[in-house]
Amino acid sequence: MTGVIITGQNNHNWPVSHVALKKTLENSGLFKMDVAVSPSAGKDMSAFTVDFSKYKLVVLDYNGDPWSDDMKAAFEEYVRNGGGVIVYHAADNAFTEWDEFNKMIALGGWGGRDEKSGPYVYWKDGALYKDYSPGFGGSHGARHEYVMNSRCNNHPVVEGLPARWKHATDELYDRMRGPGNIKDLLYSAYSPEEKGGSGREEPLVFTVDYGKARIFHIMLGHAGDSLEDNVAMQCTGFQTLLLRGAEWCAKGKVTQKVPADFPTETEISLRPDYRPR
Repeated sequence: MTGVIITGQNNHNWPVSHVALKKTLENSGLFKMDVAVSPSAGKDMSAFTVDFSKYKLVVLDYNGDPWSDDMKAAFEEYVRNGGGVIVYHAADNAFTEWDEFNKMIALGGWGGRDEKSGPYVYWKDGALYKDYSPGFGGSHGARHEYVMNSRCNNHPVVEGLPARWKHATDELYDRMRGPGNIKDLLYSAYSPEEKGGSGREEPLVFTVDYGKARIFHIMLGHAGDSLEDNVAMQCTGFQTLLLRGAEWCAKGKVTQKVPADFPTETEISLRPDYRPR
């Protein structure tokens, strides 16, 4: 299957993140990934285009200057026609003013997002809760290891995976807000106040209810300083979810088996070479 990673501007270390994404996806043997690198910030974006019709999968690793109207229209058409999209980490910081994009990601942060962007959404009393309180959208505390909590066990992406597992040191996005059109909440995690977090159970991995599209939003995976020093993306749990989410986005089912090296509730697991075990 052929996909494309859109990158080139980000407040995160995109020269590391897009290579790690490409290695993880291609090392599985399931994908051949192209890379579309935008002009640098402040440069002319009018010639930056992607022929989305060529791809089964689009991975968003972009948070920067607005795309051209033609690029935005082409992406909207791709998604509207049932395209597969992965929203990875800080891609949900992008395009605050683009209404359709915000529906495609369901939740976003930073970029001036506030109560006008939609409610806070978090897990409370056994269900997703929409909180319309005023306030900024998007924050995270200190990076740390944390336990992921399953909220759905029968979706193809997570079928057979543990109900609780420990993710390697990473940012934990919280206080995210937006339209809140989450279709399947797959995993959440508690954002502890002692780490500077929200004190809430935050949705971190989910699918989005957006027409015929298959959209997989994963807030995990803060890029490190290098491919070798990149623990959040080297986490076996992150890589497994990325791969299973990518296959589901591309063809609506998952053929991959649960890996033997998947983390447990008490022990992280790493794949430093971005290869399945």
